[in-house]
Amino acid sequence: MAEEIRSAPAGAARSRVQQVAIDEQHTGQRLDRVLTGLLPGVPRSRIFRLIRKGEVRVNGRRASPEQRLQSGDKLRVPPVRDGLSPPAAATPMAPRVPVTLTESLERSIVFEDEKLIALNKPAGVAVHGGSGLSFGVIEALRASRPDQTLELAHRLDRDTSGCLLVAKTGAALRALHALLRDGEVLKSYLVLVAGGWELGHKIIDVPLRTDTRVGGERTVRAAEGGKSARTEFRLVERYGTRASLLEATLHTGRTHQIRVHAAYCGHPVAGDDKYGQKEFNTSMRELGLTRMFLHAHHCGFTWPGGAEVDISVPLPEALKQVLDQLSLKSKAKRTGRVPDRRRSR
Repeated sequence: MAEEIRSAPAGAARSRVQQVAIDEQHTGQRLDRVLTGLLPGVPRSRIFRLIRKGEVRVNGRRASPEQRLQSGDKLRVPPVRDGLSPPAAATPMAPRVPVTLTESLERSIVFEDEKLIALNKPAGVAVHGGSGLSFGVIEALRASRPDQTLELAHRLDRDTSGCLLVAKTGAALRALHALLRDGEVLKSYLVLVAGGWELGHKIIDVPLRTDTRVGGERTVRAAEGGKSARTEFRLVERYGTRASLLEATLHTGRTHQIRVHAAYCGHPVAGDDKYGQKEFNTSMRELGLTRMFLHAHHCGFTWPGGAEVDISVPLPEALKQVLDQLSLKSKAKRTGRVPDRRRSR
């Protein structure tokens, strides 16, 4: 990026306005990510506040933190007190990311080439910092690979595990976003739901309102006038009338889409504290379920030019053990006998 107006000399109380021209290297990156690089040491909360107040401008206009910048865009960076910023060479985010997390995420990578990283994101880890979190998957990967330009291609809920795609170049990011926008990326999940699924192969095409807040917390609901949302459900295995394992394929990518559509069908996701059933969740905890049972197990697409990418990520062992317990309970109910492990030696 070319800085057209230089910062104030060292020792000045405040920097001056910077007018920055976005180059090819930073094309496709989010505005908040670019500002983090331009203002090292400035807290993310401060950067978001500058954007919300309109002090940051893209081509003379207000912008949102998630806006993707394009080559040739003119970015106005407002004055910031020099005392907040360490030397430009510093990487303030990296020291705050635990080494154990960066090492764990590096081990979770299931596919990598010159364009893309695909990893098996563990449940309980956010994909990015914000909302009180200092870091997530993308910050940890950037700390682990400071010489690479990494950007999330899509999102997964914090409590969802499985396949997460990270672009390694601006061109790859733009290509992935175009494929996602056109519905050319197949994303399938394994999800355990309450009750015996009797709906067969079912497509739920119900709009979702994603702008609702309950008690200050974002809540999604099925409602007319919402954004179009389409989820395809297939039965994988039924555990009597107690629970069912489904494969859910997304045809759109709305917030909490699978969880809300499953609840809309009367079969909420196991372990879902927001949209689920309290009694069912309690019974699942007794079988060892300590998280939401939602796992992104497959992702496939074709790059422009014809190269195919097909990635499968198996269920975590903890979720397999829950299914094993359900199988035992279901078998015992059918036969009327409770397995005695003391005799199976």
